Amino acid sequence: MAYLDIINNLIQNISPTIVDFQSERLKSTPPTQVSSEFLTNKEQGDWAEKTLLDGINKNSSAYIAVKYGRGDNIIAGEDGFKEFYENYQKELDSIGKRPDILIFKRDDFTLQTTDISNFGLDVLNKIVPKALCGIEVRSSAFLIDKYEQYMSNRQAMLRNKALSIKNEILSTHGSLLQSKDCALFEIIQSVKEENLHALSFRCPSWKSTEELQSLSHLLKELKQTISEITKRTFLSITPKVEDLKVVYNWVKTYGVPHYYVQVFFDKAYGVSYQRILELLGTPALENHEYFIESDIKNQNKTTIKIHATNEQLILRQIDLPKHHSQMKELGRGRLLFYVVFDNSISVIDKEGFHNLFGFELQ
Repeated sequence: MAYLDIINNLIQNISPTIVDFQSERLKSTPPTQVSSEFLTNKEQGDWAEKTLLDGINKNSSAYIAVKYGRGDNIIAGEDGFKEFYENYQKELDSIGKRPDILIFKRDDFTLQTTDISNFGLDVLNKIVPKALCGIEVRSSAFLIDKYEQYMSNRQAMLRNKALSIKNEILSTHGSLLQSKDCALFEIIQSVKEENLHALSFRCPSWKSTEELQSLSHLLKELKQTISEITKRTFLSITPKVEDLKVVYNWVKTYGVPHYYVQVFFDKAYGVSYQRILELLGTPALENHEYFIESDIKNQNKTTIKIHATNEQLILRQIDLPKHHSQMKELGRGRLLFYVVFDNSISVIDKEGFHNLFGFELQ
């Protein structure tokens, strides 16, 4: 089955409450100002993209990665930004959202450049269909190995705390709880390390005696601890819900397979657009293999959080980049200071790369 046919079939299984692929895209209004945090995040994104692109090109003579996503450096507050933003919105509606990187067989890519981001559509429309895949690069300000170790230790601490509270409830207030609420007593008795994620109970608010108040407090503390245990504990690959429609538009335009790669400061993991749609079309996997959340750090945009380490390892090592500050002066004399990252050396995980993209770097 052709790639586009597979994508079309998967889209039929996705509830329009998550992504409505049939509705007209809501056009956003151009931002009127920019912050130092925005510029730092942009620099981090550029670093992540360059790290992946260099990692591929330094490990292959048969394939070449090229920059394809728009490379304009104009920002809100600068002359010409409104026109640039309007043209970008028109492009989203015409060809869709360009991925940051395209990979070609070297024999299919004869240009003497690794940056086609500013080529005109008349040229790109001849080049892009030859690509093996397109990659949207996402960046994350974490060392994933340290985060995983921290969360593992934290989860163990919370499990021990929950079991300790359970034992205190039963040893000091067991008879009272059984007499007040036999069903709740049985739930508390059933608490084990392996079922903490599945437990749910309503917390009473008893106040008529000191012992009942103490019991209510312990039950509340147990419920809060279990709630902490069940929160998302993994770092994610983070496609934005609103992007899924414009990515689909790009896939329809060129028929090229699309992927996401999340670059952390020590490793990078990837997932296919096809798998993202498969996950979203399987509601039973929500809050297990993926979460759908409003991302405070990204203007509260709804984001899909896919467990990164459950997907394919693409870069198994990334050297922490050196960094320094830069200053940008806007037209009104406003100064913005932000962080710039030097290039990093990375190591491709060839097995993970092959598993995700379906071809071996050579």
